Amino acid sequence: MQTLAILYQAKLPPIQNGIQKPMKPGGYSDSGADIAFELEKKGISIVTPISNPNIKTDLDWVFPDTKKGIQNALNKGANTFWLNTVLYKKHEVENFFDRDLKFVGQIPSQVGIYDDKYATNEFLRKNDIPIPKTKLISVENLTDYILDIDYPLVVKPIRGRGSQGVLLVENKKELDDKLKTVFANKIYGNKVYVEEFLSGQEIAVTVMPSGNYLIDNQERVYKKPWCLPAVKRFNHKNGIAPYNGIIAVMKNSLVLENDELNTKKIIEVYRNCEKAGELLKIKVPIRIDCRANDNGNYFLFDLNMKPNMTGPSRPHRQNQDSLSLLASKKIGWDYIDLLKNIVKQAWKANY
Repeated sequence: MQTLAILYQAKLPPIQNGIQKPMKPGGYSDSGADIAFELEKKGISIVTPISNPNIKTDLDWVFPDTKKGIQNALNKGANTFWLNTVLYKKHEVENFFDRDLKFVGQIPSQVGIYDDKYATNEFLRKNDIPIPKTKLISVENLTDYILDIDYPLVVKPIRGRGSQGVLLVENKKELDDKLKTVFANKIYGNKVYVEEFLSGQEIAVTVMPSGNYLIDNQERVYKKPWCLPAVKRFNHKNGIAPYNGIIAVMKNSLVLENDELNTKKIIEVYRNCEKAGELLKIKVPIRIDCRANDNGNYFLFDLNMKPNMTGPSRPHRQNQDSLSLLASKKIGWDYIDLLKNIVKQAWKANY
């Protein structure tokens, strides 16, 4: 029988090639507690750091992703670890890959590669997936960069989280001012990238990994990654969807209506998202943010290896549906169905 422990991010990830991925306050302990509470409430065996966790105290439900934290969960009987944390090569969890354990999460070394949004976009572009025009700018070429992209532009952290730190600029002066501020703050490291601004509709597509799923009480086998229904984003601020840590996605997001879900444009973007999931050999869901240009053609502009998995499991968190959960409800899943189907794909390290 599976006994789960949920891990959260206990410290900043290492700087990679001069780029720092900032840490979310709490290290995803909020979503980890949502997951743990929902699983326990529905009769799934979990372990927690203390015997009687407080429903409102996130850290009562999750273990730090350190060697000590993982060992503590093992001592309490965990045999499956939900890696609800930022992963990278040589992450502490790799010390436990030689054990008879299962994991719910991406392969750490792959996340370390594909969390670099600029490199990932270029990788997808080379595989004929439509990506907006982009340009890398470093602190070294701050005064002599050359752009072949028209304004307005979007400035983005290379290892960002969702829309945090994403800025729209209308001209070169605005761009220079923003770049100086970003590099002075040193939150995101010594490089960022700029991207053409797409003025059309924005959608979020959750891509599920291949595997066996229970949908409408029937077992379905997917040999390749597949997409949950697309969720449209609205009420943007300065052209950018607000970071979900500030505004709950339920206030600015809705699943597309059936007539739009069945259009050629959406079916095409699904194919591209599924191809991306296959290229990245995903083990758990990813979320890909896509946006249309003036002609209604969609481009994949932000691939998230660790999408938010918050949910309304606890009474004080009833407005915390994630984008993936909103999409799941369209196929008849509630929060526990989504979580159980994710856990169903748990994998064992074979190296």
